[in-house]
Amino acid sequence: MRLIFLGPPGAGKGTQARELARQWGVPQIATGEMLRDAAAAGTPLGLEARRIMETGALVPDDVMIGLIAERLRQPDAAGGFILDGFPRTLAQAEALERLLKDLGQKLDGVLFFEVAEPELVRRLTGRRLCRQCQTAFHVVSAPPRRAGVCDRCGGTLYQRDDDSEATVRHRLGVYQRQTAPLLDYYRDRGLLTPIQGEGEIGAIRDVIRRAAEAR
Repeated sequence: MRLIFLGPPGAGKGTQARELARQWGVPQIATGEMLRDAAAAGTPLGLEARRIMETGALVPDDVMIGLIAERLRQPDAAGGFILDGFPRTLAQAEALERLLKDLGQKLDGVLFFEVAEPELVRRLTGRRLCRQCQTAFHVVSAPPRRAGVCDRCGGTLYQRDDDSEATVRHRLGVYQRQTAPLLDYYRDRGLLTPIQGEGEIGAIRDVIRRAAEAR
């Protein structure tokens, strides 16, 4: 199973990809987590990525393509993967197509999560993450049992800098300008399947599973 989960920030791609990757026995390749790990490590690439992410802009194509190429060549990705957060531009999509061809692989499908902008803003500005295990909570729809404390590991919850309302709205604008054209790219290749991203998480997961397994 080689899939891309495509959609705006806050559409629920990561939540669904994490569980389905576990069920299917393939890695979830989440570029946001890869970049934040590099930022936390304090490497030159990580520090530059942090500066860019805090403004809500996209990390340059050459950086992202290099990270993904390295990741897809690892043994656990040979039997399949879910790409979460990549590609985000046409240049990245074209580079991914060339990379998969070099690896003798092909995409099975691209699932596009459709969510209205007011719901995206609500989800992102209310999101809180655990500093230790990265479990996600929401101050309204999925609060922790104790305010500010992770239910899973007891770690401290925090709001990412790029989840402030101003940055969220900027991120959504960047998405519309640079990422939305990917829909036509993958639609023309017969790979695109729209998924309604609003509703009960389990019900959405069932729709995704049926759509993926029908490819």
